[in-house]
Amino acid sequence: MTSHNEELFIESQKVIPGGVNSPVRAFRSVGGTPLFFQRGQGAYVWDADGKKYTDFVGSWGPMIVGHCHPEVVKAVQDAAAQGLGFGAPTATELELANLLCKILPSIEMVRLVSSGTEATMSAIRLARGFTGRSRIIKFEGCYHGHSDGLLVKAGSGALTFGQPSSSGVPAEIAALTTVLDYNDAAGLEKAFAEFGNEIAAVIVEPVAGNMNLVTPKRDFLDAMRNLCTKHGAVLILDEVMTGFRVSLQGAQGHYGIKPDLVTLGKVMGGGLPAAAFGGRRDIMNCLAPLGAVYQAGTLSGNPVAVAAGLTTLKLVQAPGFYDKLSKLAKQLTEGLTASAHKHGIAFCAQSVGGMFGLYFSQSLPTSYAEVMQCDKEAFNRFFHAMLDAGHYLAPSAFEAGFVSAAHTEADIAATIAAADKIFAGWK
Repeated sequence: MTSHNEELFIESQKVIPGGVNSPVRAFRSVGGTPLFFQRGQGAYVWDADGKKYTDFVGSWGPMIVGHCHPEVVKAVQDAAAQGLGFGAPTATELELANLLCKILPSIEMVRLVSSGTEATMSAIRLARGFTGRSRIIKFEGCYHGHSDGLLVKAGSGALTFGQPSSSGVPAEIAALTTVLDYNDAAGLEKAFAEFGNEIAAVIVEPVAGNMNLVTPKRDFLDAMRNLCTKHGAVLILDEVMTGFRVSLQGAQGHYGIKPDLVTLGKVMGGGLPAAAFGGRRDIMNCLAPLGAVYQAGTLSGNPVAVAAGLTTLKLVQAPGFYDKLSKLAKQLTEGLTASAHKHGIAFCAQSVGGMFGLYFSQSLPTSYAEVMQCDKEAFNRFFHAMLDAGHYLAPSAFEAGFVSAAHTEADIAATIAAADKIFAGWK
């Protein structure tokens, strides 16, 4: 009997390339039919067949307070009742901008946009305009959206399909991006020594989440900050994923590193399309209409998305919010690791704030190369077994997972128990 998910996927492939509107959703990496979701509530989602899952994807990070939080829903409804968009300034845009500047001390001025890709693309253009230079440094396995200059050995869906760069990106554009190894401070020093006066910016996921979860080494963070300062390059922290997710002040607050520019998305939109880039006033003043760097967007600061983001950012400031989130993520990773080891399975896991990574490996990876050495087929098997048991993990071995404040200790315990049953039958 064909499931409703399968029927929808068959029909979708006739009018949507691959049947999906973002590649990783297609389940190509893990195999099988992608799930079509009907609704979400708290820590759970239901697919087109009515099956319930404990959700550890959370719309790829934004659902930090859970699906359909009543305060977020009410804010969206109230905003929509006043108008879906104006293409003109609103008071709520100012409120959100002020809140971002207050929470993140590195942001002196901010520009609202509609997606993480738009934020990083604009931040790169701004860095080039500010410095008058063209070269960008990024790190292998880090994903910064799908703009041409950053799809060079990218992470996320590009890794999922084993295509480290994209067709359609001109070689001339790709040549302006230098790709280095993540966590390699010596390699970064060598690059600056070779062409430091050409480098406009270094862009990095301060906690990589698009080649699975990879945490930064202290000397790597310090090298980026010191070398950018020394050579007059702009340090861009891509906190689209980590912003308000690993801590209230994101990775920059968690690790104590101050960027020149920061990009934000996901959590700051509360589940709706909203993002931002901001930072030093002297750099941001180069943006039109003040300066010569052009950036615009009809839907930037959309009032409905801003309402969802404002409410979400107010909720995450509740006392103890991140302590609870971190505790749940740690409970999950430690429980899964203990279960796998009990059954003699090479497995490890880690978490930072509300993000976590699972690896079928003897040790935690610190780079793209080490991530690629993990047992991808073991992950795929585990993914489908957990899906059958009603637990929805990211459908790729190269993606971080997320817990929300709506998850309970009982949810985590049930997830660990399901994994333990799977590991007990592992051959």
